[in-house]
Amino acid sequence: MSQSISLPLSPPPPYAGFPLRLFAAIIDLLILAVPLSVFISFLSVAMKISTAFLDLRPGQPPAEILKAFGNTFIYFTLAFFILISWLYFAVLESSRWRATLGKRALGLYVTDPHGNQATFARTTLRFTSGRLLLHIPIIGFYYFLVDCLSISFTQRKQAIHDVLAGCLVLRESATGPLAGPGE
Repeated sequence: MSQSISLPLSPPPPYAGFPLRLFAAIIDLLILAVPLSVFISFLSVAMKISTAFLDLRPGQPPAEILKAFGNTFIYFTLAFFILISWLYFAVLESSRWRATLGKRALGLYVTDPHGNQATFARTTLRFTSGRLLLHIPIIGFYYFLVDCLSISFTQRKQAIHDVLAGCLVLRESATGPLAGPGE
């Protein structure tokens, strides 16, 4: 007669749901707004259009704003924002922290499917298949909505960009990777 040995099952990792991820993203966006604002200030002075900001009116159509600043200003600003966003997310999420400042503040972190630190290439793919696509006119907004909603419907609370990059966003536990000695 054979006896079966029952091994204790480890609980599934605490996946991060949509509300926590949304609040972390808001914190990250506020942090990214600081260098973006500085860049816009310096660029507008360099392009000699800094006084155009004083002429803005509430409810002004976007076409008028674009006309006031010009395509060059808008493209440089967008390129700068994409660059700093990519570096911010990819570098911090692939670092020892495994998290951006917003995620870290809320006890969240990014891993590969096995719970290991994600590589820079993996976090770059995560950024590219998520936040970067948001900047595509019209389509980007709808992709972003579907991407965010998928968190609520996937077993491991993954957005589409998490699935494509092979990443998980987990919540810190008392024994998790963010809770080291002295922290």
